[in-house]
Amino acid sequence: MKKLFTLLLLPALFTSCAQKKEVANNNPVFPGWYADPEGIIFDDTYYIYPTYSAPYDKQVFLDVFSSPNLTDWTKHERILDTSAIKWAKRAMWAPSIIKKDDKYYLFFGANDIQSDEELGGIGVAVSDSPEGPFKDHLGKPLIDKFHNGAQPIDQFVFKDKDGSYYLYYGGWRHCNVAKLNDDFTGFIPFEDGTTFKEITPESYVEGPFMFIKDGKYYFMWSEGGWTGPDYSVAYAISDSPFGPFKREDKILQQDPEIATGAGHHSVIHPKDSDDYYMVYHRRPLDETDQNSRETCIDKMYFDEDGRIKTVKITNEGVEAHPLN
Repeated sequence: MKKLFTLLLLPALFTSCAQKKEVANNNPVFPGWYADPEGIIFDDTYYIYPTYSAPYDKQVFLDVFSSPNLTDWTKHERILDTSAIKWAKRAMWAPSIIKKDDKYYLFFGANDIQSDEELGGIGVAVSDSPEGPFKDHLGKPLIDKFHNGAQPIDQFVFKDKDGSYYLYYGGWRHCNVAKLNDDFTGFIPFEDGTTFKEITPESYVEGPFMFIKDGKYYFMWSEGGWTGPDYSVAYAISDSPFGPFKREDKILQQDPEIATGAGHHSVIHPKDSDDYYMVYHRRPLDETDQNSRETCIDKMYFDEDGRIKTVKITNEGVEAHPLN
């Protein structure tokens, strides 16, 4: 009888082991040093558009990763590089993408400019496919000046409920928002005549991101220094895409037992689902090089008042979530 009981248990044990294996060590989600990941869904596929994390002079291309379920990822190499963007020479980073009229528009920063006199800033590339290849949409930067003190980097393109498109961006502790025109070749001034509206919240450093939940605008950003362990993410909630954005709390940061420098994130929310996923980068505990950053995904939860709970960073990551 004891032997029979053991045999009856074996299928359940194998099933349990298989389930554990499915979610074990899914972080990082793909190999290689990648940072500033933007996660997004197109049709029935998840995509992550990250920065290739390397010294600036080697940071001259962008890859994308696709997945049907958040756990199995395919790499699509060099969907954009400096051979397609003639004005970009180095430091191509923090891509943000959106689909409009059957075209895919990829916004990116390049050249890490330090003044208005240098060539570079935020550019736009376009493709018929989310996997590229992308070509230069303008032949020049879309933003190449330090409006309101914001370095033109870390762009995030956002579609509002009324169909308007906005670009949030900015480094050097300043964040601007600007309204994109219909073909993404420029901007539409606001009613007060300004084009770049500063919306910088408390403790903002860089890496803006926005999403809508239950009619509220959740604005998120990175704090601290990207090379150090104190890199982190905070957020605000507003009734308007222009704020005001009053800082609520820090919700993503290092865990000294798992990884440091957790920041520069995005959020994926599958339609008709209660699931929210935070996609972010972090630095392994045994790495000291500033460019040794890996892309990870962990679940994001809300309390009964709609506030975001602290995200627990894990090595396990998330379970598979097929879209079809």
